[in-house]
Amino acid sequence: MNNAIGMVELNSIAIGIETCDFMVKAAQVDLLRASTICPGKYIVIVGGEVSAVQSSMKTGRANAGPALVDCLLLPNVHPQVAPAIAMTSQVRTFGAVGVLEFFSIASAVKAADVAAKAADVSLIEVRMGLAVGGKGFVTLTGQVSAVRTAVAAAAAKVELMVASTVIPRPSPALVQSLL
Repeated sequence: MNNAIGMVELNSIAIGIETCDFMVKAAQVDLLRASTICPGKYIVIVGGEVSAVQSSMKTGRANAGPALVDCLLLPNVHPQVAPAIAMTSQVRTFGAVGVLEFFSIASAVKAADVAAKAADVSLIEVRMGLAVGGKGFVTLTGQVSAVRTAVAAAAAKVELMVASTVIPRPSPALVQSLL
């Protein structure tokens, strides 16, 4: 069970790939995502038990050296966050849509966790860095009041927000584009 998520962001793709290898070898963790992000950075996200993720991240930070841009550890993460990061969320019913946009990828991951814990919503996706200028954003769905509560909670607790919106009755075309 993944009850923690750890992330390291690097400004070198080569060192990022090497760091990923070191991180997954350092502890019993699941590799949730390892990819390039804009503008020319690399991100590694692992999940697992808190102690294993901490150990993996310690190794990752040590290997990254001066290439380290940012890191994040979320213990007791909401179970919807990992699938949203991996783009494997299975949202069955769509209601209102909430969108949270951040200057930082780490902020987007934190916001997804805060939003999912704040209200009965379903995370659709946590999009990170690629083709969005290095930003991160979260999409979620649920009853209008729940989506508003989740968006407000994330906006209040997470830094580096660019914008947010709640769309009470999204068009079917918009819903399809979010899948």
